[in-house]
Amino acid sequence: MKWSLIFEIARALMFARMKQTLIAATGVMFSITMFVALLGFMNGLNAMLDGLVLNRTPHIRFYNEIRPNPNQPIDQSSTFENSLNIIRSIKPSTSRLAIHNSEAIIRTLEEDSRVLGVSPKISAQVFFNVGTIDLTGIVSGIDVEKEAELFAFTDYVTSGNFADLNQTNSIILGKGAADRMLADIGDVIQVTTAQGNRVQLKVAGYYQSGLGDFDNVNSFASIATVQKMLGEPPAYITDIQVKLKDLSLAPPLAKEFGNVFGIDADDIQTVNAQFETGTNIRTLISYAVGITLLVVSGFGIYNILNMMIFEKLDTIAILKAIGFSSQDVNRIFITIALTIGIIGGVLGLIFGFLACLVIDQIPFETAALPTIKTFPVDYNLKYYLIGGIFSLITTYFAGFFPARKASSVDPVEIIRGK
Repeated sequence: MKWSLIFEIARALMFARMKQTLIAATGVMFSITMFVALLGFMNGLNAMLDGLVLNRTPHIRFYNEIRPNPNQPIDQSSTFENSLNIIRSIKPSTSRLAIHNSEAIIRTLEEDSRVLGVSPKISAQVFFNVGTIDLTGIVSGIDVEKEAELFAFTDYVTSGNFADLNQTNSIILGKGAADRMLADIGDVIQVTTAQGNRVQLKVAGYYQSGLGDFDNVNSFASIATVQKMLGEPPAYITDIQVKLKDLSLAPPLAKEFGNVFGIDADDIQTVNAQFETGTNIRTLISYAVGITLLVVSGFGIYNILNMMIFEKLDTIAILKAIGFSSQDVNRIFITIALTIGIIGGVLGLIFGFLACLVIDQIPFETAALPTIKTFPVDYNLKYYLIGGIFSLITTYFAGFFPARKASSVDPVEIIRGK
């Protein structure tokens, strides 16, 4: 049988039951709209929440861990070499925090094709002297340009100019620390290091990551300023931060580079495993809800086609009596189901995109996230592809079983019954 005739009959049957056809297409449209809007919003929210931490976290961090010396004197004595030695209250050894030969390590990392960028860092524990009170904090010495390039540093500087850090004795305070000290931009604050060195720093801006505990204690200055505060030479570096081209390579490369350079290395997956778990769970819930909507709409199409077959038994019997095969009848009703799926799916994708645009314009302002002005939305093309493909699959199976039922109708029994 010609497909053009099958399409013409399917169209006639749909127009004969226009109200039910529109209801079925609307169900598919609504499901696809909610599927796209839900996934776009939830994954945009996931990206924002993870970005609060992961954007500021290196894929690999190299440092020197402070730990007890594994080579205790008693273990090196021949007198006790065959004995079980139990040592209590072992104190950490006097080891250097600075990374030895840091310039060569940074140069080697930058030459590696798997590495996107490298940023040195110094972490210094300090006291902010506010009148007669000393507030504990951490000043991170950073390479300003590298930090902006690799870790979106500028996105979190809410006031002031991050480039002012290149000036000697300038500091960008965490917003929580600045509020506790009542320090305005341009003020000069006094800082005392753990070694007893006391310096005066000019406030160049405020930093706000959205994590209150982090912003209460962390501040930023240039590497040269922190080296001067600590009285250390220009080669003094305590951390080397690495961003990779492929995040999944972080665990094996951390182990590889740690063994090569002989220093401790942490990878982002190990340090922030809880964030990845939370993201996966939220994404799974989003997909589950969206797919449930599509399945429900599929049952709606199934019921409508079943009713259509029951009401059109005479028509089906006549079609088979004049030469239409069971396969032709099957194709007619599957064509109806797929047409409903295509029309509803296309409209659903359009309205889903429009819904995402509306969500993207809804104000979302909170003091904890000053850089976020509207609700985050992810416009990834894969959500639209998944929604479109799944709508076709759902509607196909919703039409398959009623079509098989229609194709098995015996025209003789129907006509005899009439």
